[in-house]
Order: sequence, then C-alpha cells, then structure tokens
Amino acid sequence: MGIPDVALAGAGGAIRNPAEVFGEIFWVFLGLGTAVGVVVIGYTLYNSYKYREGADHETKSDVDRPELGELPSGSGGGKKLALSFSISAIIVIGLIIWTYSTLLYIEDPPDTENAIEIQVEGQQFGWVFEYPNGEQSPTLHAPADRLVWLNVTSRDVFHNFGIPELRTKTDAIPGQMSRTWFLADEPGEHTAVCYELCGSGHSRMTAPVVIHDNESFQEWYASTSPSGNQSDGEAGMDGNETAAIGPTTTTGAVAAGDSP
Repeated sequence: MGIPDVALAGAGGAIRNPAEVFGEIFWVFLGLGTAVGVVVIGYTLYNSYKYREGADHETKSDVDRPELGELPSGSGGGKKLALSFSISAIIVIGLIIWTYSTLLYIEDPPDTENAIEIQVEGQQFGWVFEYPNGEQSPTLHAPADRLVWLNVTSRDVFHNFGIPELRTKTDAIPGQMSRTWFLADEPGEHTAVCYELCGSGHSRMTAPVVIHDNESFQEWYASTSPSGNQSDGEAGMDGNETAAIGPTTTTGAVAAGDSP
C-alpha cells in the first residue's frame, strides 16, 4: 500500500519550508540591526571627532543653557528628534507587520492535495508515530519535497515535540491535538526532541527522523504492515506499552513557540 505520488504544489505555487521562512526572518533582522548599528556608531564617531577637545570649532560658553524640559534652540526646535523618532517608528511598525504576515504562512501554509498526515504521541519518555495505514513506529519516516502534517498529542504529561533542523515545534498536550508541519528539502537523518521538561527521562526523549527520497519512502511504506505493529523495534518507553493514538479533540498549531 503506497502513498500517491503527486507533484508538490499548493494554491500559491511551490511551498516554502519553515526553515527557509525562519531563515528569511533571521537575515532581515540581522541586516536591519547591522545597518542601524553602523549608522548609530558612525554618527557617534563622527561627532566625537568633530567636537573633540582642541579641535578648531566655535565655543560659546556664554550662551544660555536650556532649562530642564526645554528643547535646545540649536537643534532646530526638536526637528531632528521628531524626524529620527518618526523614521524609527515607521521601520519598527513595518517590521512587525512584515514578520507577523510571514509567520501566518507557518500557521496556515497553502493547501496541497498530497500532504501526508502522521499522528504523533508522546509519553514518558519517547515518541510513537502512526501512519495513514495504521503502522506505528518509534522512528519518523517521511519523504523529501512532500508536505508532512503532524498531529501531536500526549498520553500522560505535557511534552513539546520539535525537530530543530526542520524548524518545526509544537506542544503535546494530553487530551488535545496540536498540528504542525514541515517540508524537508533533501533526504537525510535528523533527531526529534522534547522541549518540555517532563520528568527524569526528559533528556532521553528523542526519536530518529529519516527523510527518504520519494522512491525509497514508497518502498518503506509498502513494506509496512497496516496492523498497527511497530516495524522498527520497540520504542523506548521505560516499560509503558505502545498504543494507538486516540481521536482528535482540539486543534491548536504552535509552530515555533514555547509551551504555555
């Protein structure tokens, strides 16, 4: 039993993976922060040199100094201050609007017909992944260049599922279902971790993530059993028996935030 092979394209064209989106936000903030730093430091150094002690510039020791709360007349009545404040406000507000609209893409990516849905259940201290045919495994298998939806929940306490390299992360809450997604550009191996301190075995709560090319993923998927038995060995659950994931109750995507 295989998953249909359909070209990956959403309503808005090719889908961008979360790593690319977060990388774009990072470089915009880094570039803007660097530009502001260069301007501020450059202006400070310029004035330090211009008004250095012993330089050939006018000194007016007899000029009346401004009182507390009074704008100095030499600054043009505060025009420079108003101008700098206005420019800063425009940049900051524009950056907030752009960042928010960009993050909305992470929360609600374009629709795609061939997205794969995988159920994820966390428990002390491991993860179980259930595939559309009922196969359960302690290893997350997924194809490259295919959008993968993860429906994440927990059997016992609060956990937080994340794959750092793929920039996906969401809460695992008992009795609720959180959704997140990822899109891997190329085959490779990664590690899923728990970001929520959940007990003495928290540091060991990891799971292998294997990204296949489409052909090898189809071969692996066709070799799995729809009976729900694990094909990759027993998950490390410290004595807890692996069970199927229950039905969805509440959906709440938390793509890159911390637990409440």
